[in-house]
Amino acid sequence: MKLNLIDSFFIKIFRKSVGSINMYKNSSCSFHKEGKIIVKNGTFHFNRSWVKKDPFPSLLAVRKDATIIVNNTFSIFSGSKVYVNENATLILGSGYINSNLNLSCFEKIEIGENVAISENVCIRDSDNHEISTPLYKKTQAIKIGNHVWIGMNVTILKGVTIGDGAVIAAGAVVTRSISANCLAAGVPAKVIKENVLWK
Repeated sequence: MKLNLIDSFFIKIFRKSVGSINMYKNSSCSFHKEGKIIVKNGTFHFNRSWVKKDPFPSLLAVRKDATIIVNNTFSIFSGSKVYVNENATLILGSGYINSNLNLSCFEKIEIGENVAISENVCIRDSDNHEISTPLYKKTQAIKIGNHVWIGMNVTILKGVTIGDGAVIAAGAVVTRSISANCLAAGVPAKVIKENVLWK
């Protein structure tokens, strides 16, 4: 396994990986000694940039007993903040997330294969604060399926499943699950077209 711009402390964390990880310039990393990143195949690119002198840093934080699993080549671009909190699991399939991602994982967030996620997207599986109402759950897992396209400025909140082949329009706030091959838009997001195919 190949590690770029990472000191020997991180080799212990990544030693079970088969793939590689590239931490680009201006990456800031905070790893608990009992956190893990496992790259099964391909390369995990973090803080990748579209231009050579991109000034925007990214932060990757992995807390105690937290796990990031990267199944195939996956890129997260510059200006992003990724927090995987204690005992949480983040699973990345293949594809990319563009600049200025804000991802907070408190339980489980799973992103599938061949995904295209635009800039300024927020993905959070927890409200962080509790509301005193019956059956209320502060934290619920998120699952984003395969071949999903998510537009810019989208917010995806706890308990959501986005089906394979779905498209989420720019600016949408996704608070409920979206079926496969559907186009969803609005605040809150609603299905506006079915049987959608995208390339």
